[in-house]
Amino acid sequence: MDDLTFNARRASTAGATRPTDRPDPDARFRTLVQSPLRSGILRYLNSQPTGSFDVESLTQTFGRLKLDVENCVRELVDYGVARQLPTVPPQYAAERPPDDDPRADLLDMFLERRAAVSNEDQSPSVQRFREMIGRDEKMLVVFEWIRTAAKSDISVLILGPTGSGKEVVARMIHELSRRAEAKFQAVNCAALPDTLFESEIFGYEKGAFTGAHDRKPGRLELANNGTLFLDEIGDMSMLAQAKLLRVLEERRFERLGGQKSISVDFRLISATNRPLEQFVRDGRFREDLYYRVNAFAIRLPSLRERQVDIPVLAQRFLTRYCAAQGLPVDNKAFSREAIDLLVKYPWPGNIRELESTVSRAALSAPLRTIRAQDIEFLNASTPSTAPASDRLASLAETERAHVVRVLESTRWNKKEAARVLEISRGTLYRKIVEYGLEPEPRSAAVRRRQPAEA
Repeated sequence: MDDLTFNARRASTAGATRPTDRPDPDARFRTLVQSPLRSGILRYLNSQPTGSFDVESLTQTFGRLKLDVENCVRELVDYGVARQLPTVPPQYAAERPPDDDPRADLLDMFLERRAAVSNEDQSPSVQRFREMIGRDEKMLVVFEWIRTAAKSDISVLILGPTGSGKEVVARMIHELSRRAEAKFQAVNCAALPDTLFESEIFGYEKGAFTGAHDRKPGRLELANNGTLFLDEIGDMSMLAQAKLLRVLEERRFERLGGQKSISVDFRLISATNRPLEQFVRDGRFREDLYYRVNAFAIRLPSLRERQVDIPVLAQRFLTRYCAAQGLPVDNKAFSREAIDLLVKYPWPGNIRELESTVSRAALSAPLRTIRAQDIEFLNASTPSTAPASDRLASLAETERAHVVRVLESTRWNKKEAARVLEISRGTLYRKIVEYGLEPEPRSAAVRRRQPAEA
């Protein structure tokens, strides 16, 4: 249906006589579907009229915070285009008003219109990231940070352990930003020695060195109007850091062996699993570069921090494996003992390790059910650690422990904790992000009873 027909039908509906003290359903409905989340949920419910969904499943489907989904569903129920079923937990389904109700025509006109495809629905990285979302809301909070970062060209630093999905997040920010039509250039700094840094980043002219038979554009030039992603930036040498800082300040560079200055317009996203702030204090990372790349920080939680998601993610990866092999999606299933083993494992490789483990177990399991013995190789690969009494803590570990102790003793009153530590609150916030600190449940309860200043 085109907009002209929709407006004409809407006008005829609005022209009907209504009591002046009754709210206009047309105006209220238009306000209701102005929200992309509400309109998306409304279309989703009506696309499966015989199905019902709880808030948790809708949260995972749309990748939004649980509270936002609850509020949107409640507004749809209040208006009368969705209904709440008497289940525990509550489930929601599509609801059609009576045919003689003006809301029925408004709903029909809305559903007949072609839905606008959002940037998130078009982004392959968003779909990949949604597979990493489970029941724990930590990843949904990360999703909100990604949406915020994508609205501007601010430099982003992604913090997280190996295998937690840092490059997926970087690609999401690019694909949701205004630079999505341009190129995304990824460089692994850990695999780039000084001898190759200039030629890889800046490119080179023909004859610049032995073997330079043709001109080659560098990653900076290829990222013009797009995004440059520097993975493992903490492993970059001091020489490379100085050259990168110059480009960030001037937005100009020269190819290796060239004399022409080239202007570039790019968005910088960096990632690391190293404690960069500690590196700055140790003189291993330039402080001026640190503040350039760390304008907006996003921290990805490790899999250990969201154990409740492990069964959900494992089943999701198993389903995808079966589909990729041309098997029915329910061809393989985990036993209860296998799930317990997966939950207890520390997952040093995080989501990447979980995905490869599920594929290996599905391939090697002789039966339909994946048993605990089919994934016993996990225990064999668990790195052995020396007793705590035989090992001295590093400076970073000692500092982390002291910051935690001060935060707990002040009931996470950050102003008071910063005073005790004799640092600014901004520095304290950076340490909380750097070390991945979160209040224990007991402390959270105390803070609810006795509010602390943020």
